[in-house]
This record gives sequence, C-alpha cells and structure tokens, in this order.
Amino acid sequence: MEATTRFETENSARYLQQLCKHFAHKVDVTLGETSGECRFSCGTSVLTIVENGLDIHVSAADEDGLRDTKAVIEDHLLRFAFREAPPPFSWRPVT
Repeated sequence: MEATTRFETENSARYLQQLCKHFAHKVDVTLGETSGECRFSCGTSVLTIVENGLDIHVSAADEDGLRDTKAVIEDHLLRFAFREAPPPFSWRPVT
C-alpha cells in the first residue's frame, strides 16, 4: 500500500535534514542532497525536495502499517515546522 502528499514550505531542505538525522538514531536512513528514505518497522517513507515543498511518499505492507508510517512522518514534521502552522496533510493513495 502506498500514499503521497506534499508539505508546502520554503524550508524543505532544512526539514529533510532534520527528519532524516532525527530518525537515523533509531531506524535505517539514507540521505542524499535532495531526498531521503526512512525505513521504519511499520513502513518506508521517501522525502523529496521540490519547488516550494517536500514531497512525501509512504509505503507499507498493510493499512495499519501505512497509517502508522503516515502518523510518524506527520507528527515529527509538524514538530519541526511548528512556526509554519501548516494545513492538515492531504494524503492521496498511489495506484
């Protein structure tokens, strides 16, 4: 199962770095200049810097894993971006 969303921000490079470095203390992470992959026990998240934002793609073996992976990313990204007061995440299934 897969889903995707975009987090609109001018600080996408900073958030990519923060998220990947934070998660690297607990899970397997690959970080490049414009993208990062975090492999959690519940699923995988790929974060990619795009113009004016951060594209987020999550995948998991089942609905529970997908829900949990989305929640981990949302929770941490909202903590790092607390000054921005972003709108709710709008996840779309990937078919």
